[in-house]
Amino acid sequence: MLKTLTSVNEYLDFINEINSDPNFSDPMLSSQEEMRCNLLDAPGKPANHIWGVFEEDRIIGLFVFLILEEESYIEMLVGLSRVPKAYKETLSFLKDNYKGCKADFVYNPANHLLHNLLLAEKTEFEAEQQKMVLKRDVPCQSCHKIQLYSPQYREQYLALHSDDGYWTAEKVIDASDRFRILLALEEDTVVGYMDITHKFEENEPFDFFVKEEYRRRGYGRAILAKAIELNRPKAMMLLVDTDNTAAISLYESLGFDRFAGGNNITAHVSL
Repeated sequence: MLKTLTSVNEYLDFINEINSDPNFSDPMLSSQEEMRCNLLDAPGKPANHIWGVFEEDRIIGLFVFLILEEESYIEMLVGLSRVPKAYKETLSFLKDNYKGCKADFVYNPANHLLHNLLLAEKTEFEAEQQKMVLKRDVPCQSCHKIQLYSPQYREQYLALHSDDGYWTAEKVIDASDRFRILLALEEDTVVGYMDITHKFEENEPFDFFVKEEYRRRGYGRAILAKAIELNRPKAMMLLVDTDNTAAISLYESLGFDRFAGGNNITAHVSL
């Protein structure tokens, strides 16, 4: 049985037990800040829906979803269970109540229960991503011009920006309380950008791009070095495709280390 929860406090033992299992831990709960933002503070956020799945009085699954009905968008912020029934019942509830919405599931690559369930749906899977955390202070000198976004570069930024995913260029610009936008300039031409959070104790890039003809010329390193500088003294993490060896080498050279147990897969499902 699926029930709406108004608090997660009485289920902390269950949460900690599942999240300590390497096969079913949630990559969205891999730090104390993520635990607070995605789970503990969820009851106070109107767009967040918290559901528990029960067998009689015993909880077998706990889920938090961000639901933006006006945008037909849903995102799983937390998914904790070791029982197939919990995932099936939750997905069935979403399909029955939010038909036509796009749902994003971010989950542990080792979670075969959720993965196998999504394989049977109309699902598009992204590549597995490695979590990396900034651990070392590495000096970086660059002659490239990296600056914060300003409206004079709006059209160039919009034209360059990825239109995949929820955070479009327009939404990032409008969310200045959450995001910092860095632009790489060649004279007066935008050749690369990074959208990175700045409001958290641990911030992360959401989108990072350099035009193909300007790659391997130090622009990516310069953008990331500037992002690190502006973010201090806060922490920083990032996600990178596990097979992107060039990017991983770049991040390691600027002080990032691989974070064990933080990898994820994102699946896009049409309900």
